[in-house]
Amino acid sequence: MIPIHGLHLRAVLIQALRTFFVDRGYLEVETPIRIPAPAPEAHIVPLTSEGWFLQTSPELCMKRLLAAGIPRIFQLCKCFRKGERGDRHLPEFTMLEWYAARSDYRDLMTDCEALLRHLAAAMDKGGVLEWQGRRIDLVPEWERITVAEAFHRYAPCTVEEALNQDQFDALLVEYVEPHLGMITPTFLCDYPAALGALARLSPDDPAVAERFELYVAGLELANGFSELVDSMEQRSRFLAEQEVIRSQGRDPGPMPEPFLVELAEMPPAAGIALGVDRLVMLFAGKDSIDQVVAFTPERL
Repeated sequence: MIPIHGLHLRAVLIQALRTFFVDRGYLEVETPIRIPAPAPEAHIVPLTSEGWFLQTSPELCMKRLLAAGIPRIFQLCKCFRKGERGDRHLPEFTMLEWYAARSDYRDLMTDCEALLRHLAAAMDKGGVLEWQGRRIDLVPEWERITVAEAFHRYAPCTVEEALNQDQFDALLVEYVEPHLGMITPTFLCDYPAALGALARLSPDDPAVAERFELYVAGLELANGFSELVDSMEQRSRFLAEQEVIRSQGRDPGPMPEPFLVELAEMPPAAGIALGVDRLVMLFAGKDSIDQVVAFTPERL
């Protein structure tokens, strides 16, 4: 069990998260945890619940609220993913997501910079985070590097070769991630289009999606992107993802039809998911997610 002082630190950090968004005019929302159809994503396996699913993310419901006319929203909630367990993974974890109309992924990067600086001040860190023997400076301009450039710099092959060999994730973890966020936090930007199932493609280069992940000292904290708001294109991508899931020997489940219908009313927007448990790891200086939650699955 997490020590009492750890629970206090976690509570202070979560309160500071809420303050950051409320002060910026975001509405805190709650959406259902148990849903009839999550977004089909081949790399994520949802947990079932009496024929429905426990959410892997509140994304679809939150986008429906944007489509209904709420311009800036955030949510702190529990999410569930089957088979995810390790020093940085739990099958049940806490997620922060926020969405803003008339924004893109560059605005989200600015949000991330302001958020971590706000949290560092709230936690008396003085603009510097220390984790795994590294001192990460939050004050200077943060590094932004494209996926293609990161693979060129650190990996033994190009990003195109990694995709063709179905080795992208393995090579990213082994060769690229250990170099990210080591002096300042790093935004790993412009993912291959095939790895942005719900993201808008770049108008300057349709081979990449306007997506980024945020790293601090090699720890991946957040995944954000400019939202795809073309319902026809989104349906096509979901159908393709369902075919990949079938090829894995799994049932892809039903299509999230209400989301696809309402997506046509959604304004241009950007959204991001940030792992709260990992964020607590970072601010508590812990190297395992087990050290920052009240109970692990094995202790229940």
